[in-house]
Amino acid sequence: MTLPRMSRIRIGSAPDSWGVWFPDDPRQVPWQRFLDEVSESGYDWIELGPYGYLPTDPELLRAETERRGLRVSAGTVFTGLHHGPAVWDETWEHVARVAELTRAMGAGHVVVIPSFWRDDKTGEVLENRELSAEQWRHLADGTERLGRELRERYGLRIVVHPHADTHVDTEENVARFLDATDPDLVSLCLDTGHYAYCGGDNLKLIETYGERIGYLHLKQVDPEILAAVRAEELPFGPAVARGVMCEPPSGLPALEPVLDAAQQLGVELFAIVEQDMYPCPPEQPLPIARRTRQYLRGCGA
Repeated sequence: MTLPRMSRIRIGSAPDSWGVWFPDDPRQVPWQRFLDEVSESGYDWIELGPYGYLPTDPELLRAETERRGLRVSAGTVFTGLHHGPAVWDETWEHVARVAELTRAMGAGHVVVIPSFWRDDKTGEVLENRELSAEQWRHLADGTERLGRELRERYGLRIVVHPHADTHVDTEENVARFLDATDPDLVSLCLDTGHYAYCGGDNLKLIETYGERIGYLHLKQVDPEILAAVRAEELPFGPAVARGVMCEPPSGLPALEPVLDAAQQLGVELFAIVEQDMYPCPPEQPLPIARRTRQYLRGCGA
C-alpha cells in the first residue's frame, strides 16, 4: 500500500477557525454548531479551544465528539510565567483543569500561550514589551517546571506557541526561548501565521530547530493588511478583525513547503488549522473550512 505523501501529518481544526476566542460570547457560534460543522468540513481532529467553550464533562464531550467522528488533539492554556514563582499556584490551578479534560479526551498535548504585553482589544500597554534578563530566567524555569509537572502528573507534553503581542514572538525571541529551555521538557507549537506576522521565516525555523517542533498551527497572513497593521501599530485583536489572518492559499507563508519540511522531520505531528476570525458572521466559517480542507488535501495532507 502506498502511504500518503504527508503520512506523518495529522490535519485538524479548532474553535478559533469558527471565530471562537472566549468560553462564552454571544458573537460566537454555539459549541454544537462548531462540532457539527468541523466534522462536516472533513476534519477528524479538534482542539478544546478556550476552556469552558466545549463541555468540560468528559463523558458528555466524548459522546458528542465520538458521534461526529472527532478526536481531540490538545488543550490550550494562557500563562504569565515570566512573572516568576509568585504566579505559579494560580497558573497551575487553571492548567490542571485543562490537563484533566485533555487527558480524559485521550489527547497528548497542551498548547501553552504566553501572556500578552498589551491588551488584545484596546491596545493598552500592560507591561514592558521586552523582558528583563531576570524575567527571561523566570519564563524558562517556569515553562520547564510546567512541562515536567504535566508530564509526570498527566502524561502530557507541552508545546509553547509563539504569539503576536507576547514576549515569545520574533525570530530572536523564539530562538532565545528555545536556547534557554530543556528540549526534553519544552517543545514548540509553530504557528505559521503568528510567526510570519512577527517577521519570522517558518522554513528557516524548521531547518534550524526541527527537533524542537512538536506541533503545528496552520494559518496565513495577508501581506498587504499586515503592512498596514505594522504601520499603524495595531494590537492583534483589531488586526484580526481587519482580516490580517486570511484564507489559504491567498496569504503567507506558503503552506505546502512548510508541511513538506515538517514531514521530513520524521516524527508524527498534528497540524491544526487556526484561521483567526473574531468576531465573524456565523455563516462564514463553514465554507472557508471546506475549501481549506480541500486545499490541504491538494498539498498532500
